Amino acid sequence: MQIIYPLFLKTVTISGFVFIMMVLIEFINVQSHNFWKRLLTQNTLKQYIFAGLLGAIPGCLGAFSVVALYSHRLISFGALVTTMIATSGDEAFVMFASFPQKALILTLIILVVGIIAGMLTDRFFKPQGALKEIRHNELPIHQEVDCKCFSTKQFIYNLLHPTLYRLCIIVIILSLMIGLYYKVFFDDASLWMRITIFATFAFALFVSISVPNHFLEEHIWNHIVKKHVPRIFLWVFGISVVMHLLMQHIDIATWMNNNMFWMLIIAVLVGIIPESGPHLIFVTLFASGTIPFSILLASSISQDGHGMLPLFAESKKSFIWVKLINMFFALIIGALGLLLKM
Repeated sequence: MQIIYPLFLKTVTISGFVFIMMVLIEFINVQSHNFWKRLLTQNTLKQYIFAGLLGAIPGCLGAFSVVALYSHRLISFGALVTTMIATSGDEAFVMFASFPQKALILTLIILVVGIIAGMLTDRFFKPQGALKEIRHNELPIHQEVDCKCFSTKQFIYNLLHPTLYRLCIIVIILSLMIGLYYKVFFDDASLWMRITIFATFAFALFVSISVPNHFLEEHIWNHIVKKHVPRIFLWVFGISVVMHLLMQHIDIATWMNNNMFWMLIIAVLVGIIPESGPHLIFVTLFASGTIPFSILLASSISQDGHGMLPLFAESKKSFIWVKLINMFFALIIGALGLLLKM
């Protein structure tokens, strides 16, 4: 128990932070009312920039939305590449919870790499076979009716007559806020960081009370609480336990330090998997100081969480080409990082 409890507490901290950030991003995504779609379908330069920014948003929403636009031939293949390089899926939440400053630097780097890669792809490579596979129908992902997410009457009614789902979510957020206040979570964070996190949690609490039942049940409960958070919790906890046991019984750190090139290859190859979870091992290794920043950077460029799953359903050739291009840039940037000892 002396070993398990700290790992469990760390997992709860990360999963709780991920949950809060996902709630806020879902809320912002719906409230934006597709403003970003109009920006993406303008000139080419704006496509790359905004496709990259959508990819840089933690989670799957930005990537899913860009796939929908690509499947409808509203953006270029290069803009799709930009998004998938810039995205880190659910791992981005974990990175911002574990090492926020370095996570921000990494996000900015992969955003720039994604924009450059997208421009180069459209300039020198046009996969005609992949483009022919695209059907002219937009994917039905996150297509929602207008959400009137705040009114005073609705807020008071929700507060006085909460559904079971709303009550559970309110209890979860309040528990996280109490744990933060008493330094159960983020105990080593600075005062300004703790104040910022507390304010973010408070806003998430406001959102959970004010939104309509449809938004709360479909977006927060069914999508985040039931689908994302349990998987993230199990992966983070499982990887933490496994890595702790390996570190205790095997000198894995020495092997990695002596075989960084192979670690780079492994990180890039794991990026083929279109799913959040396996890539968390590189986040955990970096957080523990076992691998350098360049390996985590290569992993982040190569992988895209589960943002590519809808693309696989729409165009398998597009899926394969995007993965190959991402891996190519991941190898180049990762190798350059190793040479520069990043």
